[in-house]
Amino acid sequence: MILNDIWNGFCDLMGYLWANSDLVAFVVLAAIAIAAALYVVGSKEVVHSAFYLALVFVCVAVTYFFLEAEFIGVIQMLVYVGAITILFAFSIMLTRRYIMQKEGDCDE
Repeated sequence: MILNDIWNGFCDLMGYLWANSDLVAFVVLAAIAIAAALYVVGSKEVVHSAFYLALVFVCVAVTYFFLEAEFIGVIQMLVYVGAITILFAFSIMLTRRYIMQKEGDCDE
């Protein structure tokens, strides 16, 4: 009896998820966007942060597609993902990075 109730509950859950697949896709997309945003802030490598920011921009563009605002989604992809992220990446790569020496290291 208990196994039958568990199986029926599982089937009801799968039926609900199948009927609301757009909700499931949006929740997965939102989780990816939140995780990528946390990596943007928490990453020690600046280049990795720039590419995680690109992933956040892609998630925002796909959210616009969910809202049936295709033009805004395409503009988001072209301007932010295509131009701004590449500009960030090039500016990071072309900037000189000085490596700090430890206080105990002296080249005499």
